[in-house]
Amino acid sequence: MKNKLYIINGPNLNLLGKREPEKYGNRSLETVETICKEKCDSYNLDLHFFQSNLEGELIGEIHKAINDACGILINAGALTHTSIGILDALNMFDGPKIEIHITNVYARESFRHKSYISPVVTGVIAGLGINSYLLAIDAVNNLIKD
Repeated sequence: MKNKLYIINGPNLNLLGKREPEKYGNRSLETVETICKEKCDSYNLDLHFFQSNLEGELIGEIHKAINDACGILINAGALTHTSIGILDALNMFDGPKIEIHITNVYARESFRHKSYISPVVTGVIAGLGINSYLLAIDAVNNLIKD
């Protein structure tokens, strides 16, 4: 059984802690990776943590996950609302897929209310800060154990 969990982060998430801390908090992406690694270790999941500001690189990581991962957590950032390419790549992955948002996208600008990737993911967790990542790890662990 595969036990590698891919966490894929999109544009501007490399600036967590600096970018609009009133919305995204003051913790860095490195901190998010550390707490995700601790949570994955508690479930005996191998973490593959990735961030890129480039759509094609995110799609490439999803392609790698197709043969390598038990699940995908994706915070596609702004590409959530624009990328058919990410949608198509996620659609090829058979395992659990959780869409993550640090902020509550439905309490923000109307263009953020439409997600191109939601139709092909297992679930969506939004608005709970970086705890969204931890809850998504819990969810994937439960889904792969069932």
